[in-house]
Amino acid sequence: MVEEEIAPKMVERSDRMKSVVPSVALNQIQYNQEQRIICHSKEFDRVLGGGIVPGSLVLIGGDPGIGKSTLMLQEAALLANDHFKVLYVSGEESLMQTKMRADRLGLAGENLFVLTENNLESIISEVDQVNPQLIVIDSIQTVYRPEMESAPGNISQVRECAHQFLRLSKSRGIPIFLVGHVTKEGYIAGPKVLEHTVDTLLYIEGDKDHFYRILRAVKNRFGSTNEIGVFEMTEKGMVEVANPSEMFLSQRASDISGSVVICIMEGSRPILLEVQALVSPSNYGLPQRSATGIDPKRLSMLLAVLEKRVGIRVGTFDVFVNAVGGVRIDETAADMGIAVAIASSLKNRVVKPDVAMIGEIGLGGEIRPVPQIERRISEAAKLGFNEMVVPRANMKTIKKKNEIRIRPVDKLIQAVEILMN
Repeated sequence: MVEEEIAPKMVERSDRMKSVVPSVALNQIQYNQEQRIICHSKEFDRVLGGGIVPGSLVLIGGDPGIGKSTLMLQEAALLANDHFKVLYVSGEESLMQTKMRADRLGLAGENLFVLTENNLESIISEVDQVNPQLIVIDSIQTVYRPEMESAPGNISQVRECAHQFLRLSKSRGIPIFLVGHVTKEGYIAGPKVLEHTVDTLLYIEGDKDHFYRILRAVKNRFGSTNEIGVFEMTEKGMVEVANPSEMFLSQRASDISGSVVICIMEGSRPILLEVQALVSPSNYGLPQRSATGIDPKRLSMLLAVLEKRVGIRVGTFDVFVNAVGGVRIDETAADMGIAVAIASSLKNRVVKPDVAMIGEIGLGGEIRPVPQIERRISEAAKLGFNEMVVPRANMKTIKKKNEIRIRPVDKLIQAVEILMN
C-alpha cells in the first residue's frame, strides 16, 4: 500500500468569479448595536471597554501563577449565576482540580459546565451540545487539531486552533476567552499572528510574590487600550481595588529622601503613586543605572538633563529608580517627579509629604504641559494633598477651583528649588 496525494481540483476562472462577495457602499451597511455582557467586576468591564462584546475573541496572557485561570474561572462562575450558560474548557487541569479551585474561591454555578479536553473537534462537538453563551479555553497552547501531525503548542497548531475559535465566535456570536502562556521575554507563547488574530489582547502584570495585579489592554477593537484594572490576589480570588491611588500610597514613608508622589493617567483614570530614587557612590568602575517600572532610556535622558541644566552631578553615582506597586510608567508626564526624586536622594533632603507633582521635561530643562491636568489635580485634592507642582503652561487650562495650592514652574531647576527648600 502506497500513499498517494490527490491534488485539489482546479477551479475555473468563471466559477471563482461567481463566488466573490460583491462590495457594498459604506453608507448602505446596516448593523444593530450589540448589547454588551456586563461582568460582576467593574475593573474587568473597564479594561474590556464597557463589557464583553458578543462574538468577540479575547486573549488573556500573563506569567505562570499570576492569576489568569483564577480570574477567568471567577468571572465565568459569576456570570453563570446570572443565568448565563458558560462552558469552561480546561486543558491543563482535571475536573477534580477545577472543582477544588472553585471551592477554594467559594464559587458555584449550575450553568457553568466544565470540560477537560484538548481535542479541538471534541470541544466544538461539546459546544454544539451545550450551546453556551460564553466559552473559556484554558489554555490555547494545550488544544490541538487531530488532522495535523504536530504536537500541541506547536506554532502551526496554535495558529490553526486560534483561527477555528475565531470562526466559531464570529459565526455563532459567542464570546470566547483564550488563556495564553507567556515566554521568558514577556510575549504570548506561539506565533505573533495569534496576537493579530484576536479582537482584544489583555495582559496581567505584577509580581506573583505580591498581592496586587494590573490587568492591561494591549489591543482592543471595542474600546481604549489605555485603560487598566487593578486587582488584589486574596484567598477568595481576584478582588478589584476601587481606589488604586490610595492603595499605592498606603505604605509610603514620608520621612525618607528620594520619595516623590506623581500623578499619571491610565486611560480616563488618574492614579497617584510613589516614585523612589536611591543615589549612592559607585564602588565599581562603571556606575549602575537601574530602573524598575520606568524606561531605562528615559532615565538616562533625565540624568543628562540634571547634569547639564540643573548642575547636579550624578556621573560617578549609582542611580536606582523604582515605581512602587509594580506599576509600569509609560507616560512622560512623570519626568519631573522622577528627576526631583533623584535630586532629593543625592542631596539627602526630604520632599514634603503633602506635595504631588506632574510635568514633562524637555532636553533644555523646560517643563512642558501635560493633558487632563484638572483630573490630576482633583485626584490629588481628594487624597488630601495640599500642594501640587504643575507646568506653568497648564495654568490657562485650569478652570475648576480646588482647595489644593497650585505651584506653576517653567524649568526643572525651579521645581528642584521649590521642593528642596
